[in-house]
Amino acid sequence: MDLFSNEKTILRLPDAELIYIPNFYNTDQADFYFEKLRSETEWQQDDIKVFGKTYKQPRLTALHAENQLSYSYSNITMYPKPLTPTLLKIKSDVEDEAKHFFTTVLLNLYRDGNDSNGWHADNEKELGQNPVIASISFGATRNFHFKHRELKAERYKLPLAHGSLLIMKDTMQHHWLHQIAKTKKVTGERINLTFREIKNF
Repeated sequence: MDLFSNEKTILRLPDAELIYIPNFYNTDQADFYFEKLRSETEWQQDDIKVFGKTYKQPRLTALHAENQLSYSYSNITMYPKPLTPTLLKIKSDVEDEAKHFFTTVLLNLYRDGNDSNGWHADNEKELGQNPVIASISFGATRNFHFKHRELKAERYKLPLAHGSLLIMKDTMQHHWLHQIAKTKKVTGERINLTFREIKNF
Protein backbone atom coordinates (compact mmCIF):
# COMPACT_ATOMS: atom_id res chain seq x y z
CA MET A 1 0.00 0.00 0.00
CA ASP A 2 1.42 3.39 -1.00
CA LEU A 3 1.04 5.71 1.98
CA PHE A 4 3.83 8.10 1.09
CA SER A 5 4.19 10.96 -1.38
CA ASN A 6 7.12 12.71 -3.04
CA GLU A 7 7.09 15.31 -0.28
CA LYS A 8 7.74 15.03 3.45
CA THR A 9 5.16 12.65 4.87
CA ILE A 10 4.23 12.12 8.51
CA LEU A 11 2.41 8.83 8.89
CA ARG A 12 0.68 7.79 12.09
CA LEU A 13 -0.09 4.09 12.23
CA PRO A 14 -1.20 1.88 15.13
CA ASP A 15 1.63 1.98 17.70
CA ALA A 16 3.98 3.86 15.37
CA GLU A 17 4.84 7.17 13.75
CA LEU A 18 6.98 7.41 10.62
CA ILE A 19 8.40 10.45 8.87
CA TYR A 20 9.68 10.01 5.31
CA ILE A 21 11.55 12.64 3.30
CA PRO A 22 12.46 11.23 -0.16
CA ASN A 23 14.73 14.16 -1.10
CA PHE A 24 16.43 14.87 2.21
CA TYR A 25 19.64 15.18 0.19
CA ASN A 26 19.52 16.18 -3.46
CA THR A 27 21.09 13.94 -6.10
CA ASP A 28 24.48 15.68 -6.12
CA GLN A 29 24.73 15.58 -2.32
CA ALA A 30 23.61 11.96 -2.19
CA ASP A 31 26.15 10.97 -4.88
CA PHE A 32 28.90 12.73 -2.92
CA TYR A 33 28.05 11.03 0.37
CA PHE A 34 27.71 7.61 -1.25
CA GLU A 35 31.23 7.82 -2.69
CA LYS A 36 32.71 9.20 0.53
CA LEU A 37 31.11 6.54 2.72
CA ARG A 38 31.91 3.73 0.27
CA SER A 39 35.62 4.59 0.26
CA GLU A 40 36.15 5.86 3.83
CA THR A 41 34.39 3.13 5.78
CA GLU A 42 36.24 0.09 7.15
CA TRP A 43 33.57 -2.43 6.23
CA GLN A 44 33.38 -5.80 7.99
CA GLN A 45 31.38 -9.00 7.49
CA ASP A 46 30.46 -10.80 10.69
CA ASP A 47 29.32 -14.39 11.16
CA ILE A 48 25.74 -15.06 12.24
CA LYS A 49 24.17 -18.25 13.56
CA VAL A 50 20.87 -19.46 12.15
CA PHE A 51 19.37 -22.66 13.58
CA GLY A 52 22.77 -23.73 14.85
CA LYS A 53 24.62 -23.11 11.58
CA THR A 54 27.11 -20.31 10.99
CA TYR A 55 26.86 -18.07 7.92
CA LYS A 56 28.44 -14.87 6.72
CA GLN A 57 26.10 -11.94 7.37
CA PRO A 58 24.48 -11.05 4.00
CA ARG A 59 25.80 -7.48 3.96
CA LEU A 60 28.81 -5.48 5.17
CA THR A 61 28.62 -3.33 8.30
CA ALA A 62 30.43 -0.75 10.40
CA LEU A 63 29.67 0.98 13.71
CA HIS A 64 30.71 4.52 14.65
CA ALA A 65 29.84 6.49 17.78
CA GLU A 66 30.73 9.46 19.90
CA ASN A 67 31.14 7.14 22.89
CA GLN A 68 32.70 3.70 23.34
CA LEU A 69 29.50 1.77 24.07
CA SER A 70 29.07 -1.45 22.15
CA TYR A 71 25.94 -2.52 20.27
CA SER A 72 24.69 -6.11 20.17
CA TYR A 73 22.18 -7.74 17.84
CA SER A 74 21.67 -11.25 16.41
CA ASN A 75 24.42 -12.59 18.71
CA ILE A 76 26.87 -10.07 17.23
CA THR A 77 28.58 -7.47 19.42
CA MET A 78 30.06 -4.48 17.61
CA TYR A 79 32.48 -1.96 19.09
CA PRO A 80 32.39 1.52 17.59
CA LYS A 81 35.04 3.53 15.87
CA PRO A 82 35.00 7.34 16.24
CA LEU A 83 32.66 9.38 14.10
CA THR A 84 34.34 10.69 10.95
CA PRO A 85 33.85 14.27 9.69
CA THR A 86 31.50 12.90 7.01
CA LEU A 87 29.37 11.06 9.56
CA LEU A 88 29.37 14.04 11.92
CA LYS A 89 27.96 16.29 9.17
CA ILE A 90 25.24 13.80 8.25
CA LYS A 91 24.46 13.25 11.93
CA SER A 92 24.03 16.99 12.47
CA ASP A 93 21.66 17.26 9.49
CA VAL A 94 19.60 14.31 10.71
CA GLU A 95 19.42 15.63 14.27
CA ASP A 96 18.19 19.01 13.05
CA GLU A 97 15.33 17.31 11.20
CA ALA A 98 14.51 14.66 13.80
CA LYS A 99 14.79 17.03 16.77
CA HIS A 100 16.56 14.21 18.54
CA PHE A 101 20.15 13.57 19.66
CA PHE A 102 21.96 10.45 18.43
CA THR A 103 25.17 8.91 19.73
CA THR A 104 25.73 6.05 17.30
CA VAL A 105 25.35 5.11 13.66
CA LEU A 106 25.24 1.60 12.20
CA LEU A 107 26.28 1.50 8.55
CA ASN A 108 25.15 -1.26 6.18
CA LEU A 109 26.48 -1.87 2.68
CA TYR A 110 24.16 -3.94 0.49
CA ARG A 111 26.37 -4.96 -2.42
CA ASP A 112 23.48 -6.06 -4.65
CA GLY A 113 20.00 -7.57 -4.36
CA ASN A 114 21.40 -10.75 -2.80
CA ASP A 115 22.36 -8.80 0.33
CA SER A 116 19.52 -8.43 2.80
CA ASN A 117 18.36 -7.91 6.37
CA GLY A 118 15.71 -10.27 7.76
CA TRP A 119 12.63 -9.44 9.82
CA HIS A 120 13.67 -7.71 13.05
CA ALA A 121 13.02 -4.76 15.34
CA ASP A 122 15.53 -2.30 16.74
CA ASN A 123 14.50 -3.08 20.31
CA GLU A 124 17.79 -4.04 21.93
CA LYS A 125 18.12 -3.03 25.57
CA GLU A 126 20.95 -0.59 24.77
CA LEU A 127 18.44 1.57 22.87
CA GLY A 128 16.14 2.14 25.83
CA GLN A 129 12.36 2.50 25.84
CA ASN A 130 10.70 3.58 22.56
CA PRO A 131 13.87 4.49 20.65
CA VAL A 132 13.90 6.99 17.79
CA ILE A 133 15.67 5.49 14.77
CA ALA A 134 16.67 7.66 11.79
CA SER A 135 17.60 5.88 8.57
CA ILE A 136 19.45 7.51 5.65
CA SER A 137 19.76 5.71 2.29
CA PHE A 138 22.29 6.26 -0.50
CA GLY A 139 22.61 4.34 -3.75
CA ALA A 140 20.22 1.79 -5.21
CA THR A 141 16.59 2.02 -4.11
CA ARG A 142 15.54 -0.91 -1.91
CA ASN A 143 12.10 -1.71 -0.52
CA PHE A 144 11.63 -1.31 3.22
CA HIS A 145 8.99 -3.80 4.37
CA PHE A 146 7.30 -3.35 7.73
CA LYS A 147 4.48 -5.21 9.46
CA HIS A 148 2.65 -5.08 12.77
CA ARG A 149 3.32 -8.00 15.12
CA GLU A 150 -0.36 -8.48 16.04
CA LEU A 151 -2.45 -6.64 13.44
CA LYS A 152 -1.95 -8.77 10.33
CA ALA A 153 -3.59 -6.25 7.98
CA GLU A 154 -1.03 -3.60 8.93
CA ARG A 155 1.70 -4.48 6.42
CA TYR A 156 3.42 -2.02 4.07
CA LYS A 157 6.28 -1.51 1.62
CA LEU A 158 8.25 1.70 1.14
CA PRO A 159 10.93 2.22 -1.56
CA LEU A 160 13.83 4.00 0.15
CA ALA A 161 15.23 6.38 -2.45
CA HIS A 162 18.77 7.69 -2.96
CA GLY A 163 19.23 10.53 -0.45
CA SER A 164 16.08 9.76 1.53
CA LEU A 165 15.50 9.96 5.28
CA LEU A 166 13.12 7.72 7.25
CA ILE A 167 12.46 8.40 10.94
CA MET A 168 10.75 5.75 13.09
CA LYS A 169 9.20 6.91 16.36
CA ASP A 170 6.67 6.13 19.09
CA THR A 171 6.40 2.44 20.06
CA MET A 172 7.23 1.15 16.57
CA GLN A 173 10.19 -0.98 17.62
CA HIS A 174 8.04 -2.87 20.12
CA HIS A 175 5.01 -3.52 17.90
CA TRP A 176 6.42 -3.68 14.36
CA LEU A 177 9.03 -5.70 12.45
CA HIS A 178 10.93 -4.50 9.37
CA GLN A 179 13.28 -5.93 6.76
CA ILE A 180 15.20 -5.33 3.54
CA ALA A 181 14.40 -8.46 1.52
CA LYS A 182 16.49 -10.10 -1.18
CA THR A 183 15.58 -9.11 -4.73
CA LYS A 184 16.77 -9.99 -8.23
CA LYS A 185 15.62 -6.59 -9.49
CA VAL A 186 18.49 -4.68 -7.89
CA THR A 187 22.11 -5.02 -9.01
CA GLY A 188 23.57 -1.79 -7.62
CA GLU A 189 25.04 -1.02 -4.21
CA ARG A 190 23.14 0.67 -1.39
CA ILE A 191 24.54 2.24 1.77
CA ASN A 192 22.21 2.69 4.73
CA LEU A 193 22.95 4.62 7.91
CA THR A 194 20.75 4.07 10.95
CA PHE A 195 21.26 6.62 13.70
CA ARG A 196 20.31 5.71 17.24
CA GLU A 197 21.02 6.73 20.83
CA ILE A 198 22.97 4.23 22.92
CA LYS A 199 23.58 4.92 26.58
CA ASN A 200 24.26 2.97 29.76
CA PHE A 201 20.68 2.14 30.65
